[in-house]
Amino acid sequence: MRPLLIVFLTLAPLHALCQTALSGVDMTLPKMTEAQLTRAEVMTRLDAATADNPADFTRVWLNNLNLSGLNFGNAILRAASLNGADLSGSNLDGAVLSQAWMIGADLSGASLVGAELFQTQLGKANLSDADFTNARTAADFTKANLSRTVFRGADFSADMRNQSMGLMRGVLKSAKGADADFTGARMSRADLEFAKLPGANFTNADMSMATLGGADLSGATLTGADFTDADLTATRLTGVVGGKETNLDAAKNLNRALR
Repeated sequence: MRPLLIVFLTLAPLHALCQTALSGVDMTLPKMTEAQLTRAEVMTRLDAATADNPADFTRVWLNNLNLSGLNFGNAILRAASLNGADLSGSNLDGAVLSQAWMIGADLSGASLVGAELFQTQLGKANLSDADFTNARTAADFTKANLSRTVFRGADFSADMRNQSMGLMRGVLKSAKGADADFTGARMSRADLEFAKLPGANFTNADMSMATLGGADLSGATLTGADFTDADLTATRLTGVVGGKETNLDAAKNLNRALR
């Protein structure tokens, strides 16, 4: 195991790289592939944590570790590297994961209620059966597995205060998985291009100005959802439930949707 050191990406700061589809990022760097702690060492830090002093793993490399079933509740993992880590069944309620790298991580069955995931990289992660209720999810979920994932009340909406760094928003490009639950989620300006989410529940979700080009929402529940100025170009809406109880007519390119 390498000694503790911090490697800065020379191409751009981490926050500026957040939603560029990893363009120009060397994923073979030790920061992206190695671990600075063992599972036992992680557990020691977690056991020592208190409500006033939560476990702090800021910028620590934890790539490819088996961390399944551990209690990271309220832990600070800001800008930590967890690529390929196994966090299945773990408790991450209230955890701070903003700017963390979690490419290909396994979060199946994990609980992230109220967690902070702003600019977090979750591309190709397994999020099946995970619970992101009321989490801040302006993160990159490109090609993630969202089978039965719960996003009730989650906030994917764009941060309009930081436009100098680009549009910071939830990105679910080409994410896939049946029966995800977005009830009451805030998805204004979120990017769902080519996402395959059949049977998803968008009841009362804010989809205004979201990008849904080529997305598959067949069989989805849309009751009460707000689609004002959402782009529905080539969006599959066959068999949707509650279409008459929403404002699909306020969307853009509804005539180009597949219904």
